[in-house]
Amino acid sequence: MNFTIRPATKDDMPRALDLINELAAFEKEENAVEVTVEDLQNDGFSEHPAFKCFVAELDNRVEGIALIYNRYSTWKGKILHLEDLVVSEKMRGLGAGTALLDEVVKYGHQLGVKRINWEVLDWNEKAINLYEKKGAKVLRDWDVVHLNEEGIKNYIAGLKS
Repeated sequence: MNFTIRPATKDDMPRALDLINELAAFEKEENAVEVTVEDLQNDGFSEHPAFKCFVAELDNRVEGIALIYNRYSTWKGKILHLEDLVVSEKMRGLGAGTALLDEVVKYGHQLGVKRINWEVLDWNEKAINLYEKKGAKVLRDWDVVHLNEEGIKNYIAGLKS
């Protein structure tokens, strides 16, 4: 299929949130999404945006997104983080994900980053196969560490003791 890949606009954020919720359901985390359309619009399209987003569009409908942001590695320097690459279920396997990943890699190259990072669930073999086919290295010996909002509050409370 011939998807159009372009930078997202504020007006794309309602559809982006639909895709984020679809991803959460795919990852068996239906109730985990807290972000709102307003959050996405404010955080991604302010004077100092927290992220950049590309969309894959077919017949004037957004069918996929790739949300990225800048990071810094003490070992490498400037790197780019791909937070999520999501394609609507009915469009998976038709090239939108590859086209979005291609755009992210081209964008990172233009920025001169030393590395592009992202996570993939260990059971998502289709995604892992795509990433490895494209030359990415899946680091199976690293664990992702999260400190959620409640954990942050508890951590801070522990500092006051």
